[in-house]
Amino acid sequence: MADRSPLPHPAAGDSRLDGVLTSGGPRGTGVTEREFTTQVRSQARLVLRRFLRHRLGVASLVVFTLLILLAFIGGGLWHYKYNVFTPDNSVGPSLRHPFGTDSTGYDTFSQVLQGTQRSMEIALVVALSSTVVGALYGATAGFFRGFFDASMMRLVDLFLTFPVIAVAAILGYQIGPRASGWFFVAIILSALTWPYVARVVRGITLSLREKEYIEAARALGATNRRIVLRHIIPNAMGAIIVTVTLLVATAILAETALSFIGFGVQAPDTSLGLLVSNGQTAVQTRPWLFYFPGLFIVVIALTVNFIGDALRDAFDPTQTRVRA
Repeated sequence: MADRSPLPHPAAGDSRLDGVLTSGGPRGTGVTEREFTTQVRSQARLVLRRFLRHRLGVASLVVFTLLILLAFIGGGLWHYKYNVFTPDNSVGPSLRHPFGTDSTGYDTFSQVLQGTQRSMEIALVVALSSTVVGALYGATAGFFRGFFDASMMRLVDLFLTFPVIAVAAILGYQIGPRASGWFFVAIILSALTWPYVARVVRGITLSLREKEYIEAARALGATNRRIVLRHIIPNAMGAIIVTVTLLVATAILAETALSFIGFGVQAPDTSLGLLVSNGQTAVQTRPWLFYFPGLFIVVIALTVNFIGDALRDAFDPTQTRVRA
């Protein structure tokens, strides 16, 4: 005959209270020998943890942040201005002029800070505007598929065949003096780089649109616009963030090339590319005019690429090995 007695109360020394198991201690002592707890980790916390374990990416982020602070804050605190003459002409690096001066007396350090600020502004405008346009365009094409997708992506393929520097130089020449402003340079580069983002986001959208939560959103009556903006793009944000970092480096190098050949930022404004272009003629006699702005370009491009590499690993859930 089956035992129908009620379940016994927890024995002495073996109690389960609020999800914590305590055992082995005498009655009433409250001594805990084993504790089983589960800590819920959000996706953002996991990504941050994987990123912080990437030492080279963290170091690059620190250097890049310091460069931004130096460019946007240091220029205003430095006692020489980039467009004001000093009594020292063609002076080499010293405590008074860390990066020396040019033949007209401009302080090279203040000019490099101003050039870094202008190049950063161009790069950030290009990265943000290209990412917004490319993400919306690629997500829309991948979500609807079919003829709509094919037509939209053929336009992207057409843009991808254009050489960015050559087309940007031609557009800058055709627009004329108005293209000398840094914002016009940023707009031209944005118009030529958004297809790279669109191609990446479109590929991710083709996979995301088949997920169960997309079908559930459709069943609940969500519109296509809501699905794209509230479900597709947020779940593709990992790849989008990585693309933003890569576009920053690409935009800085593109602006440098345009200013170097005379179709980018023009005087009296300045940029890193313009400083390198002006300093190439004096590389033998006053090398500091050429190498210091060139060094800033190299450091910015390297740090941004390392940050993008670390973000790619952080957003990859299959990444098990942490690279230094």
